[in-house]
Amino acid sequence: MVGTTSFVKKLGISVMKVSESKSSSWWYSHHMRAASRAILERIPLVDLVLEVRDARIPMSSEYAQLRKLPSSSKNIIVLNKMDLASRSKTKEWMEYFKELNYIPYAINSHNKDNIKEFLNFLQARIRDIRRSTDSSNTQTTTIMLVGIPNVGKSAFANSLHQIGRISATEKGKLKHATVSPHPGETKNITSFKIASNPNIYILDTPGILPPEILDAEISSKLALTGAIGDSLVDQLDLAHYFLSILNFSDEYKKWENISTMDKKENQIINDHTQDCVVQSIRGALFQEIASFKGEMKDEKDMVQLIEAQFTTLRKAFNVSLDSFEDANSIVATKLINLYRTGRLGHYTLDTLPRTCE
Repeated sequence: MVGTTSFVKKLGISVMKVSESKSSSWWYSHHMRAASRAILERIPLVDLVLEVRDARIPMSSEYAQLRKLPSSSKNIIVLNKMDLASRSKTKEWMEYFKELNYIPYAINSHNKDNIKEFLNFLQARIRDIRRSTDSSNTQTTTIMLVGIPNVGKSAFANSLHQIGRISATEKGKLKHATVSPHPGETKNITSFKIASNPNIYILDTPGILPPEILDAEISSKLALTGAIGDSLVDQLDLAHYFLSILNFSDEYKKWENISTMDKKENQIINDHTQDCVVQSIRGALFQEIASFKGEMKDEKDMVQLIEAQFTTLRKAFNVSLDSFEDANSIVATKLINLYRTGRLGHYTLDTLPRTCE
């Protein structure tokens, strides 16, 4: 599920140019280079490595620095944000990773029950490692979280810390990892205790991008999911790319029964996160796609459909500025926000290798 080629190429090339020119102040900046070295130096010293990926892009969100190291039973691939991805596709990706002898686990870092299950799995894994390495008497286990920016490492670390604490004295000394919708907020390696008797510590690390991204499709996916700062990309390009993905998917078909709900525009019409407004957006998008008479695979027809969708969305979002460009930018920003919070469907953007589908 990659959308129309022209939108992928336009967005991807703009991101690639930033990575090549290093024109962003945080793209593989000094602190990223230093953090990358520190992580690689510490990996051999920890008991487990949890590579956190975005379940929407299980391959594109790979932590490239781990390629420098031999595969190990110490490494677990954690597919975070499973609530935003296609459930069936996540299962397929889990099977794919298992076939490659990885240990995968899908999570939603904001779901307490899911985190409890993962913590039980983690403790069982630690017991297995201790038995196999003859270190059953070790009192402390250290686990490192690694990943690219904005895959949810810090939220994951906080959830493990909150649920994994046991003693009352620890509950009074809660320390939080920095969680932000903006990539690159974590600057240092920070330790969090998640269990006692024996002690288990999680090391939350800064998100690291590769020095350069040379693939336009991967660049586009990273930008759409928020792994790359929005200041580096045009919001209109992001919105066009998302709409091309939506138009090719079957997600809009789920909205058929709410196609008339745009009549609720008089209810808190300026807050796009309100349920009634979201329903109106879904209904408006369904109507445009369902009435489309062109060919999705034709670039010109797709552009015409997206232009029609923007016209409808300006009304549904109640955006009526004098400037056509400003109005479209506001629509684009709100649309991307709804996509990233799962309000407009669940999408897995990466496609499984054909031999494994």
